[in-house]
Formats: sequence, structure tokens, C-alpha cells
Amino acid sequence: MPEEQAFSVLVKIMFDYGLRELFKQNFEDLHCKFYQLERLMQEYIADLYTHFLEISLEAHMYASQWFLTLFTAKFPLYMVFHIIDLLLCEGISVIFNVALGLLKTSKDDLLLTDFEGALKFFRVQLPKRYRSEDNAKKLMELACSLKISQKKLKKYEREYHMMREQQAQQEDPLERFERENKRLQEANMRLEQENDDLAHELVTSKIALRKDLDNAEEKADALNKELLMTKQKLIDAEEEKRRLAEESGQLKEMCRRELDKAESEIKKNNSIIGDYKQICSQLSDRLEKQQSSNKAEIEKIRQKVDGCERCREFFNTEGRVRLVSAIKENSAEEDTDEEKESLKNQLREMELELAQTKLQLVEAECKIQDLEHHLGLALNEVQAAKKTWFNRTISSIKTATGVQGKETS
Repeated sequence: MPEEQAFSVLVKIMFDYGLRELFKQNFEDLHCKFYQLERLMQEYIADLYTHFLEISLEAHMYASQWFLTLFTAKFPLYMVFHIIDLLLCEGISVIFNVALGLLKTSKDDLLLTDFEGALKFFRVQLPKRYRSEDNAKKLMELACSLKISQKKLKKYEREYHMMREQQAQQEDPLERFERENKRLQEANMRLEQENDDLAHELVTSKIALRKDLDNAEEKADALNKELLMTKQKLIDAEEEKRRLAEESGQLKEMCRRELDKAESEIKKNNSIIGDYKQICSQLSDRLEKQQSSNKAEIEKIRQKVDGCERCREFFNTEGRVRLVSAIKENSAEEDTDEEKESLKNQLREMELELAQTKLQLVEAECKIQDLEHHLGLALNEVQAAKKTWFNRTISSIKTATGVQGKETS
């Protein structure tokens, strides 16, 4: 149940159901309830009433908590819930039904006790008995079965007030005034004590509030300082952001320039490589043509050598010159000195032509190697240009980052 509803129920019970009257005027209405309970005991439980008179046990000694706390002081909650439900339905007279039910169910035990035993029974043994839900249920059934009319309660209430009036008339006025004066003095002392307590509590509250106010002001000053520092840090951060944005724009512009420069160098190198490739292809074509022409010349010479019977003796099938000793053995007797000389001359000419052809081949191979070397150099220059542009970009970024770090530190 929410707190608002619980407070509304409390107000309803205290004012509309008359529970507040029990605490007013020196508990006068509570003593009236005790007189009504004793008169009900005299009617419904006469033997127990007589026993309580014999041991001088009065109702206020055991039933005060029943009326003031609605049985919540000693009894279990599930039993109290039933009692409060009946109270909300029937009124405060339900307390008499429950009280008579408790006394009836405990009559046999109470008749065997004395004054001390009866008080102990009401304080200890009676609440333990109703920890069982079955006993509590039987008690509530018994309480509901008791019929206590409002007329009878009103009659007992009138008897109580008449008795109080007779006692007041029989009492000495001086004693009554002294008792009333004493009661008023006690009430005055109680009110003064409450006033002192409230004043002490007020001073303590003021001191605590002052301390809280000082702490709050200190916290506010600290928060203001932190706010100022945060604002300054925010300004510095915005300035740093602006400076970094400018540096970033400069780096972007520098990178763009380097990229344009690198692209122009790459285009230039690509054009150079294209020229080198074209030259190499032309030289390769010329070399192939030269080799084909040399092969054709060699083939013509070989055909001429094969067509000449004498020359065939000096060359083998692979076109190489045979050994002179073998030629001498084959033609020692046939050749003359002049023929030898002419053959030697022809052999020298042919060897010279062959050497020239080999020299041309070697020159062509050297040119090819030179072109390949130049091509490799050109490729290395292109790679170096690319690496140089990349290294320049990285170094410029590192330089800018290093300068920025120094400024920040």
C-alpha cells in the first residue's frame, strides 16, 4: 500500500472509529473501556471475573495493549489482520469480542493462576498459543459468534460516568484540586520538556543546516573553479583544433603538390621507358635482320665450299677447318706448292670473313646488353623517383608531426 493511502487509513481509524479518544484526557475513555470489559466478563465469564477480583487483577493490567495497539504488540500478524478487517467493518466494539474470546479460551488456565502467574500468562503464554493459524482461526470464529449489543455498551458507559461523578462528589474539593493541580503541573513539566527537546532539536538542525550550507558553498566554489578550468581547456582545445585543421590543410596541399609532381615524373619516366622500349625493339629487329643476313651469307659460303671438291677436303660437315696433318696425309702426293699456297690464301680469306661475321655478332650482342643495361637504369630511376616522392611525403608528414608535438609540449 502506498504511504499516502496508509496515512489516510490511519486518520480514518483514529478519528472516525474513535481510537484517538483512548489517548485523550488522561486516558479517561480507555478506563471506560476497561470498566465495560469487566462488566462484560461479569456477564459472560462470571467465574473468571470473580477469580480476578480475588487475586486483585484489574483489566488495565492486561488489556491496555489490546485497546491501544489493536493486539499488534504481542500477537502474530495474520491474526492482527483479521482483527483490523473486523474493526474496519464493525467498529471499535470488535475489540470487546476478541478480548472476551481470548479470556474464554484461556479461562481454565487462568483459574489456576495467582496474580503473578496471571500476568505472566497474559505476557508470554497467551501470544504463543495463537502462533498456530488454526487456533487463531478458532478464536476469530468464537469472537464473531459473541453478540455484544451497542445498547449494552452504552449502558455500561453511562454507569462508568455516573460512578466517576459520585466519586468526584464524595471526594474532598481540596484533594481534587490538588490532584488536578498536580496533573496540570506534570502536564506543564512534560510540555516544558518537549519544548526544550524541540528547541535543542531546532538548534541542532540549524547547526547541521549551517554545516551543510558551508559544505554546499565549498562544493559550489570547487565546481565553479572546475567549470572555469573546463572552459579554458575547451578554448585551448578549440584553438588546437583550429591549428590542427590549418596544418592538415597545409599537409593536404603539400601532398597534392607532391602527388602532381610525382605523377609528372612518372609520366616523364613512362615516356622515357617507352622510347627505350622502342629503341630496343628497333635494335632487336636490326639484330635479327643482321643475324638472318649472316646466316644467309654463311649458308652461301657453305654451299660454295660444298660445291668445290678441294675446299670440301679442308672443311668438315659442321663447316670447321680440318686438321692440316690429316689434309697432308690425304693430298701429300697430289698438291704442289702453288696449290698449297692458293688454298692457304683462300683459307685465310674465309677465316677472315668468318671472324668478321663473329665480330658483328659480338657487337650486336654488346649493343643488346648495353640497351638492356640502359633499360635497367631507366627502371631503377623510375623506382627511385617513386621512392623519393614517397620518402619526401613521409618525411614532410613526420616533420609536421614533430613540430606539432613540440608546440603541444
